[in-house]
Amino acid sequence: MKRILLLLLLLPLPAYAQQYDILIRNGRVVDGAGNPWVQADLGLIADRIAFVGQAAPGVTAKQTIDARGLVVAPGFIDMLGQSEVNVLIDKQAFSKLTQGVTTEVTGEGESVAPQDDFTIREAKDFLEHFKLTVDWRTLDEYFRRLEAQGSGVNIATFVGATQVREVVLGKEDRAPTKEELAKMEEKVEDAMFDGALGLSTSLIYAPANYASTEELIALAKVASKYGGIYASHIRNEGDSEMQALDEAFRIGREANIPVEIWHFKVAGKQNWGKMPQVIAKIEEARAQGLDVTADQYPYVAAATSLGATIPPHFHAGGQEAFLKRLRDPAVRRQIRDELMGSGGALENMWRGTGGPEGILVVSVLDPALKGYEGLTVAQIATQEKKDPLEALLDLVIADRDNVGAAYFEMSEPDVRLAMQQPWVAIDTDYGALNTVGPLSESKSHPRAWGTFPRILGKYVREEKVLRLEDAIRKMTSLPAQRVKLADRGLLRTGYFADITIFDPATVMDVATFEDPNRPARGIEYVLVNGVLSLDHGRLTGRFGGRPLRGPSWLGRSVSPDGLPPRGKIEGVITDEDGWPVLRAAVSLVDSSGKPVVTDSTKKDGRYEFPSAAPCDPCRLTVERDGFASAAQFVHYNGANSLWFSFALKRVSAQPTTDD
Repeated sequence: MKRILLLLLLLPLPAYAQQYDILIRNGRVVDGAGNPWVQADLGLIADRIAFVGQAAPGVTAKQTIDARGLVVAPGFIDMLGQSEVNVLIDKQAFSKLTQGVTTEVTGEGESVAPQDDFTIREAKDFLEHFKLTVDWRTLDEYFRRLEAQGSGVNIATFVGATQVREVVLGKEDRAPTKEELAKMEEKVEDAMFDGALGLSTSLIYAPANYASTEELIALAKVASKYGGIYASHIRNEGDSEMQALDEAFRIGREANIPVEIWHFKVAGKQNWGKMPQVIAKIEEARAQGLDVTADQYPYVAAATSLGATIPPHFHAGGQEAFLKRLRDPAVRRQIRDELMGSGGALENMWRGTGGPEGILVVSVLDPALKGYEGLTVAQIATQEKKDPLEALLDLVIADRDNVGAAYFEMSEPDVRLAMQQPWVAIDTDYGALNTVGPLSESKSHPRAWGTFPRILGKYVREEKVLRLEDAIRKMTSLPAQRVKLADRGLLRTGYFADITIFDPATVMDVATFEDPNRPARGIEYVLVNGVLSLDHGRLTGRFGGRPLRGPSWLGRSVSPDGLPPRGKIEGVITDEDGWPVLRAAVSLVDSSGKPVVTDSTKKDGRYEFPSAAPCDPCRLTVERDGFASAAQFVHYNGANSLWFSFALKRVSAQPTTDD
């Protein structure tokens, strides 16, 4: 008997008798660090991983997932996702969860905050179409709205240099004054305090393209001061990519800030095969001590607005000014001359795709124009008997510059080579969509639905471009480390329970450019902060996503997890002389007289109700043999901590007398 007791004492408690909320058994655990997979079990309690190892047969859980034959990995992190507004329209994030994404990083240039009347007015078409009200101005206010509504995935965001420029300058094509630049710097600082990950740019677009390198360095210095990184859609991904990289490197060096190259590529048919030189340039910068990394999506077509085909300087002044210019025959001739030319510092997507055959319309906002979706510009021109560029300009005008397009401008060998670099993470560069509801209205780019499964199926299982463990690292710990997402990206005890479980034999994207809105297959289970959101490939209707705030969020000392502050009620119970009273029963009683929570004082007289739920009004009662009871009315909101101490009056024992 003594031997049995000793053996039980030596067994780790979690492996022997722990009750878990969820127990994942028999999976091939890929931990996210690049280590070879191991057979192991995971025990989850609330939103955290409580155990990783071999769970004993007697371990119990409220729910058990049998992952036999499946890979258990950290939840995938989309390094650039564009869902910050989409999750307010449809919080499910269906196309993210069905490809295993649990966290999205976003905020490319035009971030969700700060906002003002001008930025809201510029988005009027989109906002009215989706009946969305922008009721926030700061990033903190956006996060609060997201928190109150809920989300299928975690959302973390950069503050966009474009966004702060628009708030201060509008869309004017000029440099800021000294005073205006100071205001822009203040906006970046405010966003960093609100939880931004750093500063971002999207330099091929207006008005981002109007910013000088010096302006960007000034803003990046602010982000650097508060622990952020600089993430950039660089100024040119085609003919002048080397010069664009030099600019990004200069910003990194002069602002003393890490650099992330978003959606890393070599664009333009005339540049195919140059990926080795581009990689060598980044490797050289890294060897010189610059912390620079990148991310990519595994497709040969990019995606952005159809209006982005038109050089940035024509967009100055905003949407209405741009559309007015496009109606001017003289301006249209000027646009033609610029696009038909060769070279230049500006990225020419018309030339890079080989012309209208390489530009595919994927989405429109106006329902009357749905017939254009799925057609190339060349097909539209033939259908309407127009010159291709004229057809493009007319469609941009008709949909008020809300047309989305795919641009076939990359080569498969370049995509594969970029993918093999250890410093390249993964992104979708597309917002969350659905097969039903408002986010199902348009076609899309297949990367919105299949990015992560495509890598696991095509490039890992079929073509063996990557080891499974290396691919998972690119999807998990690499981006988590890059943007400082604490306790995420690895399967470790104490880490948040963001977990993706998939079938390595069947996982694959099925979305195509012809039929893009199709969920991937092979993703079996997805847990977000311990909430089972995808079960056997189907949404459960339970969503665990939350805002993830950056390194300098002001509230981090109060709430390290980024959750709403949780208060507590505490205090000390003493006698009238100040001596602590042991084992006094302290209760929080609701208005019906029912105890909500009870504690017993310790030897120092302390009691504590940690993270107690709101209770208003309530009574705090204290009882102890030998003392008079005491009570105090309490108005407790669950967030602000309260301290109540009591000095109990001793009750003298009444002497008994004989009759």
